[in-house]
Amino acid sequence: MAGLRPVRRREVADEALVRTLYEEHGRAMLAYATQLTRDRAAAEDIVQEALVRAWRHPDSLVNGKGSVRGWLLTVVRNLVTDTVRARNARPPEVPESPTDVAVERDHADQVVNSMVVVDALNRLSQEHREVLEQVYLLGSTVAEAAKALGIPPGTVKSRSYYALRALRDIAERPAGVERSAS
Repeated sequence: MAGLRPVRRREVADEALVRTLYEEHGRAMLAYATQLTRDRAAAEDIVQEALVRAWRHPDSLVNGKGSVRGWLLTVVRNLVTDTVRARNARPPEVPESPTDVAVERDHADQVVNSMVVVDALNRLSQEHREVLEQVYLLGSTVAEAAKALGIPPGTVKSRSYYALRALRDIAERPAGVERSAS
């Protein structure tokens, strides 16, 4: 049991060393790593790895060849350099392509829809068609449409309401079926 006691003391001393290093130099290390990486999360990972290296090699911190902060910042710079080199050494990752390939829609649907709309507009009265052309195709306001058609704004509103209602009725009816007068 006596052999476990020195190991425990070393663990406590190592933990204290890392905590002290972080308290004294952590902000500078994080600022430097963030400046180099332009990514806060990556910078935090770099600082953590630098502290792990300091924990693994505590003798490097006290060898008298410069300041502790200088050594830590050098480790940070080297880790960033290694990360960049590793990223550049591998080909860029490409996401998997989807199994179903996007298919371009057939323009025939658009042609048919256009034909249906033109047919429905031709079934409207001239007054209703003119109001819809002014308001929806030309983008006129109610006042502008009223002025262009020479009718009151209220008439533009009611004609557009009834014209849209008639278009809806035409669209809901099966092809070739006329509306019965009931």
